[in-house]
Amino acid sequence: MSFHLHKFPLLSRSGVMERLIAEASEEGEEKCSICLPDIPGGAKTFELVAKFCYGVKLELTASNVVYLRSAAEHLEMTEEYGEGNLITKTETFLNQVVLRNWKDSLRALQTCDDIISYDDGLNVTKRCIESLAMKASTDPNLSGWPIMEYGGPMQSPGGSVLWNGISTGARVKNTSSDWWYEDASTLSFPRYKRLIAVMESRGIRQEIIAGSLTFYAKKYLPGLNRCQGATDTNSSTCVAPVALEAPPSEEDQKLLLEEIDRLLPIQKGLVPTNFLFGLLQTALILQVSPSYISNFEKRIGMQLDQATLEDLLIPNFSCSMETLYNVDCVQQILEHFLAMDQITGGASPSLVDDGQITASPSLTPVTLVAKLIDGYLAEVASDVNLKLPKFQALAASVPDYARHLDDGLYRAVDIYLKSHPWLSESEKEQLCQLMDCQKLSLEACTHAAQNERLPLRIVVQILFFEQLQLRTSITGCLLVSDNLDGSRQSGLAGPTERGWASTARENQVLKVGMDNMRTRVSELEKECSNMKQEIERLGRVKSFTWGNVSKRFGFKLKSRMCSAQEGSISNQNTESRKNEKLKDRQGQHKKNSTPKFR
Repeated sequence: MSFHLHKFPLLSRSGVMERLIAEASEEGEEKCSICLPDIPGGAKTFELVAKFCYGVKLELTASNVVYLRSAAEHLEMTEEYGEGNLITKTETFLNQVVLRNWKDSLRALQTCDDIISYDDGLNVTKRCIESLAMKASTDPNLSGWPIMEYGGPMQSPGGSVLWNGISTGARVKNTSSDWWYEDASTLSFPRYKRLIAVMESRGIRQEIIAGSLTFYAKKYLPGLNRCQGATDTNSSTCVAPVALEAPPSEEDQKLLLEEIDRLLPIQKGLVPTNFLFGLLQTALILQVSPSYISNFEKRIGMQLDQATLEDLLIPNFSCSMETLYNVDCVQQILEHFLAMDQITGGASPSLVDDGQITASPSLTPVTLVAKLIDGYLAEVASDVNLKLPKFQALAASVPDYARHLDDGLYRAVDIYLKSHPWLSESEKEQLCQLMDCQKLSLEACTHAAQNERLPLRIVVQILFFEQLQLRTSITGCLLVSDNLDGSRQSGLAGPTERGWASTARENQVLKVGMDNMRTRVSELEKECSNMKQEIERLGRVKSFTWGNVSKRFGFKLKSRMCSAQEGSISNQNTESRKNEKLKDRQGQHKKNSTPKFR
């Protein structure tokens, strides 16, 4: 673009223009033509500079002050060429207006990408970043006046809204620590990276840094939102990033993904687990370096106990498409978790045996992961392309002490057997050996005993251990009964002891009734034996064989056993009279006793 200007206003304000005009005048040309190809900000900025030289009042803004400051430095518009020259004006506006305001500092920093080569001595980028870092590191709720200026209502030091300088009494909402995430995400990544580095040097909390990186990644990695499928539950206060009109190229996304991995804090729990799974899936899709994929797997392994089943269902993006889900990736994550659990002193068998764990065993990280893996196995077991060794390797990776019950593993094994009916008997037995039959609940044992898909040997083992569980339960009931007797004999006092004593008395009454029943049955058996001997000794009537008598007496014996439960003594006399009458009908061969009728 060409400008037709007078030379005297220009050379009176700029040292560069003075030299260029002097050189052109020495050549004797009537018209002085000067070329300025490297002017910062281009023709638009030079037009503003020319207006300033002509005495036109400039409207400095956060969007043009960086260009004008660089152009003034490039043209040597110092105080030597006039008081209040452009360098002084732009520098004053930067320090007193732009750098004191969050939004203006942000706009000025966004324009610095176009003047990288001119910013070496000016440090405009550095000053803008330090201003932003200082404001983002300061809690706006603790300061009297607002740091941010979004064009909203002003506040008094007490926090009430001002209208024409008068307090209205209304209050504004407290600002959360993520208020700057969206603004910072508008920066190019080199500028954003420098901002994060300065904020870390100022001691800002790592969880705030992690939240900002999460926001930035979600905005510039479109695949993350598709991978996660749901909003982050750990950062409910964070504003959702605005989608870009034109997503970055795959190469830019790969570079960004690698930088995000370098910047993310490594502490457990600072980054949401589902976000890490999203980064891993995106890395698999973009086929980044295996070292970065391994880093994401390690990060997930550190906090695998916080994952959900949906997180583990990572699609298989390989060209071979052997399985529907990436089982190998889950295997690596599980191994990282177990290695970290051993380092941090998780719930190892020795700690469990020594009784050093006071919390509920079901709440330990390793037990949560065991339950999660069993659910994952049940989900992928229906895949007909899932090979038996891969299924076995993942199931066997979970240590035995992590599973208090093998019901979840049994369910996964049953689904695998149902989806792979072509397995041989030896392969089925090999698969079922993953389970511990002693750690199946009674419900699982009942189901397994009727499961036709299980090998016969496994069913027999399950039935055997089911019987052991039943015996153990019965023995426990008997021990409780004995303890009740002991508590009754010790004469415990108090409401609880009286309740136990009452139960013990009822139990004692039942035991006395059972003892009476046993005594009565013994007496009847003895009487029946005597009658048998007597009949065999007499034996005159063949029709009255012992078999017929025993049948009849068997009926009477049942009646006597029933009457014994009621404790009736009069029935014994009635039975004796009936027996004596029967003997009289057989020929009255009784020697020692004669029936007497009353």
